[in-house]
Amino acid sequence: MKRIITLLAIISITTVGFAQSTWSIDQAHSKIGFNVTHMVVSEVEGNFKQFEGKITASSDDFNGADVEFTAQVASVDTDNERRDGHLRSDDFFSAEKFPTITFKGKLVKEGNKYQLKGKLTMRDVTKDVAFDVTYGGTVNTGRGMKAGFKLSGSLNRQDYGLKWSNKLESGEFVVADEVGIECKLELNKA
Repeated sequence: MKRIITLLAIISITTVGFAQSTWSIDQAHSKIGFNVTHMVVSEVEGNFKQFEGKITASSDDFNGADVEFTAQVASVDTDNERRDGHLRSDDFFSAEKFPTITFKGKLVKEGNKYQLKGKLTMRDVTKDVAFDVTYGGTVNTGRGMKAGFKLSGSLNRQDYGLKWSNKLESGEFVVADEVGIECKLELNKA
């Protein structure tokens, strides 16, 4: 009987540190941003105002955490309503036909570096992607636990059917194909 009690005690002690936790994106303190070269000489930045995400972690350092994310395409914002309308049109995101951008994957720690790897779906096209991630740590605010992450990388908009292209007289494209992705995320523990 003592062996069973000792075994149960050891099992409970070793599993306490690996309890699964669920986190959600704090929208008020997060930004889902992108930038793209415009007219060859400058960049235009934008972001999505409406989004949600869930992270399910089995370890304190988030290694192997499952990540799910959805952005509402119609919430795209570049601080220019005319341009935002064009981005919502069929030339780019086609917001009415494809109202969301989704991601599903895992946060993977390799040495001291993190990567977010998974499948990104935009305009009903799904591609494997990988983004570099910086883990800012966790903090107890007195009202709950928070965690911070910064994500960066790029993708080719043509791969997802965002094919609008006009050329300048020089032959260069008005909007580049490569889109930089930069997200700053603050998470709340459930």
